[in-house]
Amino acid sequence: MPKERYIEAKQKWAEKQKASGVTARAVPSTDRLPPGQKLTAGFPVLDLGVQPAIAHADWKLTLDGLVERPAALSWADFNALPQVDDVSDFHCVTTWSKYDCRWGGVAFTTLYELVQPRSETKFVYFTSYDGYSTNVSLAQCLDDDVLIATSFDGAPVSREHGGPARVIIPKLYAWKGAKFVSGITFLAEDKLGFWEVRGYSNTADPWKEERYA
Repeated sequence: MPKERYIEAKQKWAEKQKASGVTARAVPSTDRLPPGQKLTAGFPVLDLGVQPAIAHADWKLTLDGLVERPAALSWADFNALPQVDDVSDFHCVTTWSKYDCRWGGVAFTTLYELVQPRSETKFVYFTSYDGYSTNVSLAQCLDDDVLIATSFDGAPVSREHGGPARVIIPKLYAWKGAKFVSGITFLAEDKLGFWEVRGYSNTADPWKEERYA
């Protein structure tokens, strides 16, 4: 149930932040790298060929759909929310992975708490300033490593990597983490996003190699 997932994720966030600093996780086993992936030390740039320049004064994040308290957050509003740091791995569908990415921003669970989605909500639909969109189940968004990131490795998320704010959902292929995020809509029914309607997998689990439908 979403409420239980929310509570569990909030508890895990608290445990992480209480720990002494955010550190790269130890490699748990030899299967840390999903099948079909190759490790890179770089950070390739993939987008729709559009990298909108969004001034902080013009940036807004709209939260709507099946929620009790719709919101439109300015940059100042967003950064006034509780901030978190998290280290996770990043897996791109084009077969490269990057370990130990340090992101900072606002946990998805904080936004969930802010807008209070209704009980019938099952899916989340993300939209972006470059015209991009993608869809994720609410249950997956409530994992304890999902956030709207405004910093990477201690510096603001660059424009080429989706700044000023982008979505990070580490357990899924990276196309599910929308760059240049502008809107989050809570839905009862699934709605396919930009790549999903073009033949990409709807579930995008790297460990199952769910690359294409």
